[in-house]
Amino acid sequence: MIAGKKIVLVVTGGIAAYKVITLARLLGKAGADVRVAMTSVATEFVTPKTFSVLTKHEVLVDLFDEPNQADIKHIEWADWADLIVVAPATANFIGKMAQGVADDAASSMVMARHSPIVIAPAMNSNMYQNEAVQRNLKLLAADGVKIIAPATGQLAEGYAGTGRLPEPEKLFDEITMFLAQRTGRLVGKRVVVTAGGTQEAIDPVRYIGNHSSGKMGYALAQAAAEAGAQVELISTVDLPVPPTVKLIPVQSASEMFKALDERFEMLDILFMAAAVADYRIAKPADQKLKKHADHTGLTLELVENPDILATLGAKKTHQYLVGFAAETEHLMEHANAKLTKKHVDLLIANNVATPGVGFGSDQNEVTLLWPESEPEKLPVADKLTLARTVMDKVITQLKEQ
Repeated sequence: MIAGKKIVLVVTGGIAAYKVITLARLLGKAGADVRVAMTSVATEFVTPKTFSVLTKHEVLVDLFDEPNQADIKHIEWADWADLIVVAPATANFIGKMAQGVADDAASSMVMARHSPIVIAPAMNSNMYQNEAVQRNLKLLAADGVKIIAPATGQLAEGYAGTGRLPEPEKLFDEITMFLAQRTGRLVGKRVVVTAGGTQEAIDPVRYIGNHSSGKMGYALAQAAAEAGAQVELISTVDLPVPPTVKLIPVQSASEMFKALDERFEMLDILFMAAAVADYRIAKPADQKLKKHADHTGLTLELVENPDILATLGAKKTHQYLVGFAAETEHLMEHANAKLTKKHVDLLIANNVATPGVGFGSDQNEVTLLWPESEPEKLPVADKLTLARTVMDKVITQLKEQ
């Protein structure tokens, strides 16, 4: 999403301006052509020379510092940009944008724009919560401005509050997702991803579970969001949720099935990455179970859970279903059986007994199986890289249908 994009960073006068140095580097490293415009107050925190060296472009500061220019610089930059990002966006600059004030180079360039714009407010928490600032942010949102919410944490004033500029990596991810939702290959598609191992209650304290970390599911959710999809993540684990992804927390297989069944008719692609328990306790105890005084042990009666993916696969119409087969032996034999039984369009198989690529690992090694096609083994890679590769292949198949 970033490569080849022409991006103008507008740096306004806040202490967080130093974070934009790293953001400029991240955007440039990802292949963007970056220019920087600064307010005069911003130059008190970071020098224009810093950004000029990083971006290999001059920095726009003075509205009238162009006596020999054939083009009017702030207009030329507004025409040039594919995207404008204001970070940090101070209360003053937000007010200018909301009220249409153009009294310096940066605000004049923003007012002349015809490209999408993202702003990242950063200020003291009392200023951020001021009714006028909140009113201006609502006006900008109504005008189609993308607003990245400030973070909560230690402020420059020495106390904690909401108003910190998010870290550069977070800003980069938000910008990437914003561009993806405008131009990505899955724009307009609804994607649901499940993640983590289900928990089947024994009593209010204990449960039957498995070692699934949910990392592969979260990676798939991010890859789908990067491709522009509207993504919902049904998860049993607590991991950082990718930008723009909606989290639906569940615990048991029955809760996961209910959440999926409610969404199935409207979704376009399902990635069933969760490790769903095959069995649940027939009658979970209402209170914590105690040890028997005679030390006779404990017997639990298990009943089979519904096969969620097979049930959904049997009734699919337009949906593209991706299943997973986590095995410890006879990988391809079991995977091929599941491919047929569960009526999926793609099955992703991996041997979780292999050191370094099992449950909880940051890496994975998988084999892709399609009906009536030769399997494709993908090399060991981190889970996000694999997720992006899988997403590319799913998108290609959808185009061919």
